[in-house]
Formats: sequence, structure tokens, C-alpha cells
Amino acid sequence: MTRRRRSIALAATAVAIALGATACGGSSSTTGSGSPTKGGTLTVLDHADFDHLDPQRTYTTEGSSMDQEIVRTLTGWDETGSQPKLVGDLATDTGTPSNGDTVWTFHLRKGVVWQDGTPVTAQDVKYGVERTFSPDINGGPPYASQWLVGGSSYKGPYSGKELASIQTPDASTIVFHLGQPVADFNETTAMPGWSGVPKAHDTGSTYDTHVWSDGPYMIKSYTKNKEVVLVKNTHWKQSTDPIRQQNVNEIDVKLGQDQSAIDQQIKSDAGAAQTSIMQWPIAGSDLTTISSDPSLKSRLYNIPAPGINYLAINTTRTKDLKVRQAIEYAIDKTTVRGAFGGSAYGDYASTMISPGIGGYQKFNLYSTNPAGDLTKAKALMKQAGNPKLTMSLAVENTPTLEHFGDAVKTSLGKIGITVNITPIDAANYFSNVDNVKNQYDLTWVDWIADWPNASTVLPVLFDGRQIAKLPQSNQDQAYLNDPAVNAQIDKIAKMTDVKQANTAYGALDEQIMKDAAVVPLMYMNFSELAGSKVGGVIPDPILAEPSLVHVYVKN
Repeated sequence: MTRRRRSIALAATAVAIALGATACGGSSSTTGSGSPTKGGTLTVLDHADFDHLDPQRTYTTEGSSMDQEIVRTLTGWDETGSQPKLVGDLATDTGTPSNGDTVWTFHLRKGVVWQDGTPVTAQDVKYGVERTFSPDINGGPPYASQWLVGGSSYKGPYSGKELASIQTPDASTIVFHLGQPVADFNETTAMPGWSGVPKAHDTGSTYDTHVWSDGPYMIKSYTKNKEVVLVKNTHWKQSTDPIRQQNVNEIDVKLGQDQSAIDQQIKSDAGAAQTSIMQWPIAGSDLTTISSDPSLKSRLYNIPAPGINYLAINTTRTKDLKVRQAIEYAIDKTTVRGAFGGSAYGDYASTMISPGIGGYQKFNLYSTNPAGDLTKAKALMKQAGNPKLTMSLAVENTPTLEHFGDAVKTSLGKIGITVNITPIDAANYFSNVDNVKNQYDLTWVDWIADWPNASTVLPVLFDGRQIAKLPQSNQDQAYLNDPAVNAQIDKIAKMTDVKQANTAYGALDEQIMKDAAVVPLMYMNFSELAGSKVGGVIPDPILAEPSLVHVYVKN
């Protein structure tokens, strides 16, 4: 995929499943083994700018991965072992629940400071979390507003008001009061939004380019759509950080380059390419060649993601169920997958919950042939009165996604639907399509579970009540607002038995597919390449990214 959405929490019970499916390249030359060298500059080559680096707005894997270099979250993931382990990051441990998992208490580590040397306080974390409620700080995940008492009506700190359900009895203690039991709340707090922001340095909606650091690196300069330069935060102390290292002197992120050009540059391993790594997946046109080249195996990371690549059908614009069902049958997934690089990209999908995620059940309500079933599709269009439809399709303005758009256009043209492809700047793609003012008939989307549980897939993508509640960061691209689906989401949320809830989510997945609101396309793999002098890279099954928290450059 290209622009990848997810946050950074992963349910411990499902980590082993995710890792068991992970096939990652990288010999000792590009993994975390061996002693890291100090100094040098790591170059990161990215196709487009980050959607956001503001931690309270970040909801892409690229942004989340880069934020790990800049900001500390209450909890985090130590990925140096055989499987990720949840640990305290800003906090001394993974938190203490009470009152039936409705109250969570965290104590901050001593000695963690901001880039100017001032201490990070519980009040900074409280203020950071409160920022997520401001209409100006949009785009991030919805969990704070869903779970914190009073969150449904709170509008953020800029009006001078605080959220009473976040308490800071002293400078090193923060307590969250939830409106419902959340047994894995401490995994949610590993997401970027649960980090501190010093009020004096908050620049509001422009904080993306001015993020204040308590991590090993800080922003030296940020030129939108061109370059981000990170340098060492001299006040960061290794003794306070159980997750990160500070090995390179500088991280230079080059933005806005053609992905295929990035692929070929790093593949060449010449000059600066030796100390470079990519964050966006290899272009579909290059994936088969690169993934099958044995000389690149030690530098290639192929990480299965707990997520789904899909086509959303706007149910408020295409109201006829028969037409939506016809689209399900008409899409030729073989040509669609070809745009992303073929079989190396992932398996064909028929469900919205992907394998490895709690609640996954294997079923297929539509064509069992990935090439589709035109006979069935045409019959459904006939039942709908053979309408001559013209539909808009939103895609990122990358060659991979534009080829995808062509595949969809060809498929639907065979059943009398004209598709007008709307390429959108990749750096702003999700900000655009998530805003309810910018509705399309069809939208390309991908989604990776915030942790491998269906609770971070179906409720986020299909709770229609979120459309009005989060008009600038709506994740329900199908605009499905089915009262039966909403009621079932509420019912499952109250289940305390995980197996019972997972079974119910599997049934809900099938119920949603009966609405024909989305066309599942592929269960995804993400493949990236590094130069031969890049070391300390950890394949990250949480973000499905090559993690840079231990990265170094070889002399």
C-alpha cells in the first residue's frame, strides 16, 4: 500500500499470531544484532509528506514511526525480543487499573525532559491528550473521545477548559476515568496521541512542523513536501528510555520523490543510497522484481500487516443495494492486485477482518473467482433497471493507485458504470477523504488494526454515528449508518468474554458485507528496502514498518 493508516497499539494476545505470519528480510547487516556504531546521517526517502507529525493527529504508519523518534508515549513496545513486549515509556510501568478497568493510573519516570531541559510533567500529558478534542486538532483516532468520561461534549483546552476525567494529583501522576471498562487501555496509551505537549510551545494546527521533543531527536527544520531534518536532542538520556537509542547524528527525510525512483536508487546501493531507507512500500511496478532478487534479500523487509486494502462504496450516494452488489461481483481483483505488485503484495480478501485479527472468520458472500463474475454483476444491474451511472473514484496521485483506478474503471465499465478517477495529493489524501465535505462515490482505502482485534476495525470503520461526530476525521468512507450495525457494535462493546466478543465480531463482519458497502481487495504485505550501510533496523509487526528506534549507520 502507499499511505498506510494505523496507530501503534497491538494486543499482546495476538502478537504471536502476527509475528508467526511475518516474513522479514534483513541479515545481520540490517537487523538489530551486533554493536551499533555512532554518528553519521540516515536518509529516509519518502514518496510524500507526512499526513501529520503532530502526535495528537497522527494516524498513519509513517507518521507514527517517525514520531517514535521525537515523542514519548505513556506506554510503548519493546521489540528487541522474539515478540513485542508492552513496557512503560514515559510511565514507570504499564499502568494500574482499578474500579473494574474504568480507572487507569500511570506514574511518570524521573529525569525525562523536553528539548529545552525542562521536566515532562503529568500536566503536559493531560494537556496533550486534551488537545485531541479540539476541532482544530483533527485526524487522529477516536478512542479518547469514546472512552473518557465527558469526552463526548468536551471541545479541547483552547477555550481554557479542562477535562475533569483526566486527573493529575501531582507532577508525576496521571489518572484516566473511563465511561466503560477497557481492559487493554494501556495498549491504547502506546499510540502517539497519549504523549505530552508543553502548553507554552503548542502552536495549534501548525504543530505538525513544530513538534516539541522529549525523544532522542528533535526537529531542526521542516519544509513541507520537501524535507524534514531531525538532529539529536541533547537533553535526552538513554537511562530514561527503555525503547529507543540515539545512534545517528541526523535523520534527513527527503519528501516528494517518485516511489519507483526511490526503489531504483536504494536498489543500486550507490553513494548516499547505502545509508538510505524507505518508509513507503515498494512501487507495484517494482515489487515482483525486487522481492524475487536474491541479492537484495538481506536489505528487504516484507512485513505482513494486520489489515485490509479495500474499495469503499458511498452508500448515501449509491443507495440501491443491487447496484452495490453488482460492483462487488464486477471488480476484477486480479488486475487490482496487479497494480500493487501481484501476489507479493498479499492474498485476495473477502472479509473486512483480516487473518491474524481476533474475530476473523473465513467467508465469501460474493464471487469466489478473484476475476469476478460479470454474468452475476450484469444480472444485478438489470434487476436495478440498468441505470447508466457515472461515479467518482478517489485515489492517491501515485502510479500504483492510478493503475488501481484504471483497473476499477475497466471492471465497472463492463457493467455500464462510467468511473471518473480523481487523483488526490498523497500527502493530503486522508485529510481530504476523511472530511465529510469531500464525498466521493468510490474511495480507495486501506486500514490496519490499531491492535489485532476487530474492535479496532469494525467500530472505527462502520459506526455511522461517527460521521456526524467527527466530520473532519470520518473513517466511515462507506458512509454506512445502519442502526442494526450500530446496535451490534454497542452490544459487543459490553461483552467481557473475549471469545464471545470475537465470535460476535465475525458475525458482524458478515452482516456488514451483506450491506455491500465495501469491496475487500487484499490482505496486505508491506515491502521496503534499505541500503547496505543501514543497521539496527527492526521489522515492526505493530506498524508494519521497518522500525528506526535502534537504527545506525555503518562506518
